[in-house]
Amino acid sequence: MARLVMVVEGIVLLAAVWITMAWFDGGPPGSGASAIAFALFGLLSFYYHNFYDLRLVQTFARFVRRLPSALGLWVLLLAVSHTASVLMGWSHPGDLSSAAYLAVGTGLILPVRGLFYAFLQTPHLAKRVVILGTGELARHLAAELQASPHLHYHLLGHVDDDSHHRSEPLGPMPSPVLGPLDNLAEIVKQCEPDIIIVALVERRMRLPMIDLFNARVSGTLIEDGIDLYERCTGKLALEHVVPSSFLFSRDFVKSAWLLLARRLLSCGVATAGLVLTAPLMGLIALAIKLDSQGSIFFVQDRAGLHGQPFRLVKFRTMHPPVTPVDPSQRHWASDLVRITRVGKWLRRLYLDELPQFLNILVGHMDLVGPRPEMFDNVKAMAEQIPYYALRTTVRPGLTGWAQIKQGYSVSRDEVTEKMRYDLYYIKHMSLRFDLRIGVDTVKNILLRRGT
Repeated sequence: MARLVMVVEGIVLLAAVWITMAWFDGGPPGSGASAIAFALFGLLSFYYHNFYDLRLVQTFARFVRRLPSALGLWVLLLAVSHTASVLMGWSHPGDLSSAAYLAVGTGLILPVRGLFYAFLQTPHLAKRVVILGTGELARHLAAELQASPHLHYHLLGHVDDDSHHRSEPLGPMPSPVLGPLDNLAEIVKQCEPDIIIVALVERRMRLPMIDLFNARVSGTLIEDGIDLYERCTGKLALEHVVPSSFLFSRDFVKSAWLLLARRLLSCGVATAGLVLTAPLMGLIALAIKLDSQGSIFFVQDRAGLHGQPFRLVKFRTMHPPVTPVDPSQRHWASDLVRITRVGKWLRRLYLDELPQFLNILVGHMDLVGPRPEMFDNVKAMAEQIPYYALRTTVRPGLTGWAQIKQGYSVSRDEVTEKMRYDLYYIKHMSLRFDLRIGVDTVKNILLRRGT
């Protein structure tokens, strides 16, 4: 749905340029290139203000509240583009066509968004959904559907046996229980759902296969709750995935061509990064040396491909510890106390990560992938978190899906949450996915979000 909105708004912005040109006698100075640039700047501004994250911007009122800030960035991008165009001799200083484009574009975008949100808020146009189950997965799915109006699902309720949903230790159901599994055929007849989501924790001897088959033949879509959870959240439901899902799945086996393309892309970006940031890294090294005692670089053993150790290199951002610290006894709060003045800014701007371009060129890392874990922690993590070893089936990355979605992890629960995102990335790994992660990483850096 978000992609559809982006495409529609891109077309609307292009139309705004051509409509504006038609209003003027002979049209203001403009071309197809200027129209495309105008539309791209608008979409970029909207994207960086999360207008296409429909979980955050759920209503038209929220869109309108955020719009002035997005328009400010849009104006800034247009001003920079216009200045460059004037310097190149492509435009004249008095050309105000961009201002006209902006006024018309904004005037067209507002009703388009208004109609979109009106569509989302029309219940009888939404897909009617029934969830089989009242356990943890079923409740997570119900919460996701309610928090994601862009999915355009209308939850009718749950179906589960009385002995199961009343014995759940999770508290009362937030959505109605329509009846037991034995009455599924009658419930389907009465409610006429468009989709039945199977989210039973225990399916053996409980799944009403005949009723589900009859519903499917009648036109009702049957969806697996684990798959839907994955699509809605961008992460895997680890507690509900059976080992056979990994053993027999081809999703975790990547083609040699994909791995080669990712490797070439990573090396190309790392080479360009080292060349372009070499003067900056020289200044950073000098600042670290002048600010505090100790080495310029921080080197630590991390787990790489197939769990093999490698030496990760970063700029040092902390004062050296007074006494040696056992990695297994390190505490997050004690580390924060040791951050240097320069290190504070390096971390905020993510400049301490620049030396890892060397790790990429050597072959220890790729540009995108799971964050490399401290080597001494891997064994303990693998024993505590299910399927943790799957993280090492690809090279770790400078950035990744878990980093942009979850940020830093401290507790076991946070590490587990990052694992859900890491395995989702490995399962769906592609160059297009890598590009999206790269764009989101830049957005997070500009907005100063932890990764």
